[in-house]
Amino acid sequence: MSLIPKTKPLLLFGLILTIIISCPVCLSSAITPRYLPYGAVITHCTVPGTVALTFDDGPGIYTDQLLDLLSEYGARSTFFVNGYELSDHRDVLTRTMNEGHQIGSHTYDHARLPTLRYGEVVEQMGRLEAAVQKILGVVPTYMRPPYLAINGEVLAAMGDLGYHVISASVDTKDFAHDHPDLISRSFTRFLEGLNAGGSVVLAHDTHEQTVVALTRAMLDEIVARGLNPVPVADCLGDAEESWYR
Repeated sequence: MSLIPKTKPLLLFGLILTIIISCPVCLSSAITPRYLPYGAVITHCTVPGTVALTFDDGPGIYTDQLLDLLSEYGARSTFFVNGYELSDHRDVLTRTMNEGHQIGSHTYDHARLPTLRYGEVVEQMGRLEAAVQKILGVVPTYMRPPYLAINGEVLAAMGDLGYHVISASVDTKDFAHDHPDLISRSFTRFLEGLNAGGSVVLAHDTHEQTVVALTRAMLDEIVARGLNPVPVADCLGDAEESWYR
């Protein structure tokens, strides 16, 4: 004989029915696995309350200073690296990964990918993979095309190679404002992009004013808005074990 009152199953069914009616998305999001596509352009975060500060073209002479600043704020970021910089900055790259930041590919030679044939695109990515793996023992699964230049053939190559393609929804254009009198223009672009709903921020750790002025201003604004600065994979809900292969 069952000792469970017969009314319990009815109460449980009623509770489940109430949840489904009041929040159908809750149930669907709980049972539907996340899928992050390869070979498709991604421009925005999908995890609420997050913003991704991303830095291209390094590592460089200012990257250590930038890492100190990010540590001060408890912030983590994504660094899209070029291969030709790695041999001179092995320790910086290792520190970047060890401190919880994400390493992504920016091709070996900062190539304008749509001008290359399919095989040349694959070669650019393969050379960068080999350079990163030699230092870190892993290969990134995220990339950003230099100049944000992309076309269908490049996307097909990235899909074949297993790369998430990250563009940006906030472009600071910091490379054009690397002067104390001009860097505020990049911060204005950051504010405008954030206000327009942008969440993936593009900057460069190879420019002095980005490191000494712009990034602190951006972090102060992010904190003031109650947002969480995280690597781009985090802001897409991708588990850390999927960042590399």
